[in-house]
Amino acid sequence: MWRARRPFAERDKVTANELLEAEVRVVNIGLQAFYLDLRARNVAAVQVDWSPPAGGNPKIRDLLAKLGS
Repeated sequence: MWRARRPFAERDKVTANELLEAEVRVVNIGLQAFYLDLRARNVAAVQVDWSPPAGGNPKIRDLLAKLGS
């Protein structure tokens, strides 16, 4: 069975069957409704509360990047 902690070189040896037989675990970055549906179906999932820097405004994002450097 595939495990996330295998060294990178060993990850290439995982077969498609192993992936399909493994327990589904999800990190959801986006619609909370998707996360809630997964949890309602007893799927291991975590919800990440993320939004684009500066609300997606490229001008403000670039200004913030200059402040951080």
